[in-house]
Amino acid sequence: MNEHFKSGFVSLIGLPNAGKSTLLNALVGQKVAIVADKPQTTRTSIQGVFTSPQAQIVFIDTPGIHKADSPLNKRLMDTVRAALEERDLLLYLVDAARTFGEQDRRALDLVRRTGTPVVLVLNKIDLVKEKARLLPLIDEYRRLYDFSDYVPVSAARGQGLDDLRKIIIDRLPEGPAYFPEDHVTDQPERFLAAELVREKVLRATRQEIPHSVSVMVDRWEETPEITRIYATIRVERDGQKGIVIGAKGAMLKQIGTLARQEMERIFGVKIYLDLHVRVQPGWREKAAFLNALDWRTMTGEDDF
Repeated sequence: MNEHFKSGFVSLIGLPNAGKSTLLNALVGQKVAIVADKPQTTRTSIQGVFTSPQAQIVFIDTPGIHKADSPLNKRLMDTVRAALEERDLLLYLVDAARTFGEQDRRALDLVRRTGTPVVLVLNKIDLVKEKARLLPLIDEYRRLYDFSDYVPVSAARGQGLDDLRKIIIDRLPEGPAYFPEDHVTDQPERFLAAELVREKVLRATRQEIPHSVSVMVDRWEETPEITRIYATIRVERDGQKGIVIGAKGAMLKQIGTLARQEMERIFGVKIYLDLHVRVQPGWREKAAFLNALDWRTMTGEDDF
């Protein structure tokens, strides 16, 4: 190991749809967080680890900063606040293609309460046709908060990532590697499999499904030849169940095929995936079910 090896914990925070999960996957170098163009796709803190000969960065992805107006949203914001504590650095991600607004001002109030250095990451610069627009946007943020640095990137296109990693490493303390060199995430495969199914539901259904869907793996059977995964997609209303299943089961078949193919790429084994859809009215209001959504607090009880 490098004599001056650096290591530390870095949280990604920002408004919904700023591209935090896309950036996490790009910085780590492989998919560890699901991605969809819907608010609050991320529901828990997800860890991704980047290791080089010079450093190890432990990234923590978080739900978007938003108004906590339901038990689920309160749980998500608790996750965001926890991610601000005891970190070496924060990356505050903004969508550079959006104009600065009141939501941004309120989100910065949360950042201002931390004593942690913060780097402003201006994401989606590939969508900004006139790059000169970035300077007034940076000035807007600079007036409200003294960021440690300002870095334009495109997580989707891989632009600016090397510069961002260098800036992060420069600000980390010297320290040991916390994880083995090949460790990339803290998520069990069972949890990631459920998240991959949820991602395909979000992408395939354009109606009002996002906050109303959750996925739980009921059974996981491994053999040398194949891994069999049995999972339930839960929605809140019968109409949503019809959307997820589709005409003659076509939508559910498409969701299952896409999820299975990606699991096989990520896990490196042949997958048999069995999906069912269940109506679970008001699941977002029930603490036991919210616990079961995060593998760190899974109760193992199906009493919802």
